[in-house]
Parts: sequence; structure tokens; C-alpha cells
Amino acid sequence: MQRWRIVTSFLIGPLLEASVPKPGNVNRFRDFKDLTLYHFILGDTTVAGVYYEAVKRGELLRKGLLKPSEAGIGELIRRGVSVSKEVQDANPNFGVIVLSVPLMMGLAMGRDMLDARKKTKLLIEESTVRDTMELYRAIRIANPKGIPSGVKYDVYSDESFEELFKDRVNLLRLAEISCERELIFCEWLNSYELSYSTFARLYDLVKELPLEEAVQKVFLKLLAEKTDTLIQRKAGKKEAELVRISAKKVIEGEMELREFDDFLREKGDLRNPGSIADITAMALSLLSLRGVRLEMRERKAWLVTSRP
Repeated sequence: MQRWRIVTSFLIGPLLEASVPKPGNVNRFRDFKDLTLYHFILGDTTVAGVYYEAVKRGELLRKGLLKPSEAGIGELIRRGVSVSKEVQDANPNFGVIVLSVPLMMGLAMGRDMLDARKKTKLLIEESTVRDTMELYRAIRIANPKGIPSGVKYDVYSDESFEELFKDRVNLLRLAEISCERELIFCEWLNSYELSYSTFARLYDLVKELPLEEAVQKVFLKLLAEKTDTLIQRKAGKKEAELVRISAKKVIEGEMELREFDDFLREKGDLRNPGSIADITAMALSLLSLRGVRLEMRERKAWLVTSRP
């Protein structure tokens, strides 16, 4: 695949996700007191250079000029988070960067979009303790909400790096430990199963619905099926389950979308479904990579697939 095609697709996807009006998230109509659409615009575009480097390394891996253990996933994630933080004062895209970097490298390595999943899994499996240490540095820079303290391999503990090195915790091992409390790490373990299945849903839906309606429908279905781990970390399992049940009520017609949105926002960003938003961003990135064209039809934006 062309280098810049991969890069631009993974810039477009998160920007579309952040812009589309979705319940509980920042969008083109709604902000939080400390997070706006402008944070996403700046944070999601300034990583272009790091993404370019990720794809370039993927090409070197494909040619055998780098070993999978030399990919430097952690370093690229840390650099991406760092440049994003330089241009804005919030954390709009940590999860997106963590998901994007390995997958973009896999796409540059693979024969096609499906083969990229195998290559990405290989990169996670062959990652090193240094990758994990760099990821920890990235987390400290981004400072996501809801990170637990006092646990083994505590991100903010000065002893964590020694523990990681002693136990040889690479990204695969970290994902196995962390999957239960962070959805993005489950994607590393499962070869981006949820991102790809969501992409497949979107690909079908954009043929029938305008862009925003298609994304809203996919987003609601994800919320009804999966526990949002960001909500779980910040507000607890009970709140996260309440959000999942409420999303199901919207789908079944027992609750209005506006009512659900108000419910998610009544405690500020405590019920902000950020993990599901990250998956949606990946699905939109893959959709963009597959090939789409924006068209206006009766005052609504449609994404038209460019290939049958």
C-alpha cells in the first residue's frame, strides 16, 4: 500500500469519529469543560510525521531490513503522544495512537488489509521490554484518567521499570495483564477483531445511511454489546454496565437518543465512552483506507465507497 495513503487514512478516521455527534462524546456540537473538538483536530493531525515513520518502518520490516523485535512500537507511541501533547493541553488521542501505530506498521508489512492483522499480532508478540517501558513513558505524558495506582507494574511508580525488566514484560504480556481493564489492549491480543468487525458493519451501513447516522448506529451497537473500559476505570463496573444497558434500550426503542446523551453527560465526562470511541476511530480509518468519497445528498454527508 502507498505510504501516504495509510497515513492519511489514520488521520481522517479519528477526525471523523471526533466530529460525528455521538452520545456522551465530544463532537462538532458538544464539548466538555476540559476537552473540545479543537483538541482532537490539533492532537490528531500533529502525529502525521510519527505515523509516516511507522509506515516506513513497516516497509523495512516487510523487506527484511528490520526484525520484528526492532520495530520500536513503544518508542513511536511515546513520540506520537509527546508531539500531540505539545500542541494541546488535554488527552484526546492516547488510545487512538496506541491502536494506530502497530496496525499501520502491519498494513505496510502485509499483502492486504486482512494479512495486516497477522503481521500486527506478530509485532506485538515480538515486542521487547523496552517497548513496554516506552509505552509507560507515553502513559505518563498523556496522563489518562482512571489509571489505577498501587497495582503491580504501577505506571506512576518509580520501581515499575525495574519490575518490568526483571519480569521481561513485553507488550504482549502487558496486554494479557491489562485486557480486562482496557479495551485497546484486548485488540492487541485479538488481532484487532473488534476494529475490523466494526469496519465491516460500517462498510455496509454507509451504503444505506448518511455518514453520521451510520456511525451513530455502529457506536450504539458497540456500547450495547461491550463494556466501555474507560467508564469502568473512572466510574466503576456498575456505572459501565448501566451505560451498556441504556444503550441497548436506545436500540430497542425504549429510550430516546437525546435522553441517552443527556444521561451520559449528567456527570460531566465520567460516563464518556472513550474506549468505544477509539474502536470507532479505527473502524473509520480502515473504511477510509478501503476507499471512500464524501458526497452531499439532500443536505446530508454520505461516504460513498469507491470500489464495489
